Amino acid sequence: MRLRLQSKWMALFIFVLFLFFIIQWYLFYSFKISLISSTLLSLVFVIPLAYLFVRILTGPILQMTDAAMQLASDSSDRETYAHSDDEIGKLSRAIRDIGVRLRAKIEEISKEKEYLQAILKGMGEGVLVVDERGRILMINDAFRELLSISSDVSGKTSLEIVRNTNMERAIREVIQDGKGRAFELILPSSGGRTFEVNVVSIHSSPGEAGEDSERIRGAIAVFHDISRLKELEKIRQDFVANVSHELRTPLTTIKGYTETLLEGGLKEEIASQFVQVIKKHTDRLTKIVEDLLMLSKIESREFQLNLEPITLPDLFEDVLGFIREAAGRKIITIIQNKIPSSLVIQADRNYLEQVLINLLDNAIKYTSSGGRITISALETDQKEIQISVQDNGIGIPREDLPRVFERFYRVDKGRSQEMGGTGLGLSIVKHIIQAHGGRVWVESQFGKGSTFHFTLPRHRMNISSICKD
Repeated sequence: MRLRLQSKWMALFIFVLFLFFIIQWYLFYSFKISLISSTLLSLVFVIPLAYLFVRILTGPILQMTDAAMQLASDSSDRETYAHSDDEIGKLSRAIRDIGVRLRAKIEEISKEKEYLQAILKGMGEGVLVVDERGRILMINDAFRELLSISSDVSGKTSLEIVRNTNMERAIREVIQDGKGRAFELILPSSGGRTFEVNVVSIHSSPGEAGEDSERIRGAIAVFHDISRLKELEKIRQDFVANVSHELRTPLTTIKGYTETLLEGGLKEEIASQFVQVIKKHTDRLTKIVEDLLMLSKIESREFQLNLEPITLPDLFEDVLGFIREAAGRKIITIIQNKIPSSLVIQADRNYLEQVLINLLDNAIKYTSSGGRITISALETDQKEIQISVQDNGIGIPREDLPRVFERFYRVDKGRSQEMGGTGLGLSIVKHIIQAHGGRVWVESQFGKGSTFHFTLPRHRMNISSICKD
């Protein structure tokens, strides 16, 4: 039968006591030493021996104490345990098992933390986590970039960082009642962008930290950037409003003149003038509808370009044939800079002709009689060619330049309508050029003219090979 720890200590105590009396009896009777002297001499022999036995018995306990301290400080790099079957051995093995499980748990938590950090780092939305007091625990990189935060924000309140009372109030309410909140937020610190903020509470699990029910431990706020959606919604609203306005004017005119004719105007001499007005506005409606259909076609997924190599001098000659009559009526000179025949682009000829006709038509409309329009092309690099249409007309104010390619946008609405424009020409130009993989922009000085530029991919085939084809 194996000895337990208590039995070992009891056996040690009895053995030491028995040894003490044996030595004392031997010294007292054999050497006739007094009782006090024999007792002292017996202690001299017994105490070192007892100390040695105690060290042997307490050695495993000291080892376990050291192992437990290393485990508590998370600095244990070796497994220390006693190879015995008593309580010390059981305690040693229990500490060893606790250490193994603790290290496995720490490794698991570390992996989960790294995984969570990787998720938060990869998120495009900003994330803000606060504790039950509303103090910031962590933020992800997207939120840090959103507000241009470079310093540590741990321990601060959201009001100190976001500087928005609605945000701070929402976090406080979520922490108090546990109900999620969703609202829109405009942050001046992020360039005036609009965000949809969702705030939800963080609950502790039942039984965690000795708790019987769930407790709110904090809140998480997620910032979704909806600035683009807001911009698209505004564009949609403006588009509907502009279409309604553009269609209302000719329809109202047509309706009024038609009613006049139906009431007897056909018998009057001005009937033919009424019919001409109706035809004019009908043509305008037709042009608006055609341009809208063109935009819809270009933006559709089924839209495809019939790309082919095009020499620019030939293209310009064909386009100028369409607009020479309109330019001649206003005595406008069209100058075509000397363009090398080696400049060949890869484009859809029909759509590219429409781009140039729209730009030249605009230049003619907004250039005074006797003015000048210049067409030029140059090679910007080995991959693309830049084409420009320059006029010395009325120009465009600086504040209107960013919006000239928007649908139905007009710098001078009254004058544009008088000239028969639909407000969709430059928008069509932009979409066609973008469909080709190019860029389009405008430079202008009010009162001195405008220059529209666009780029197209260059075709690498030799002119000789084109001629052979």
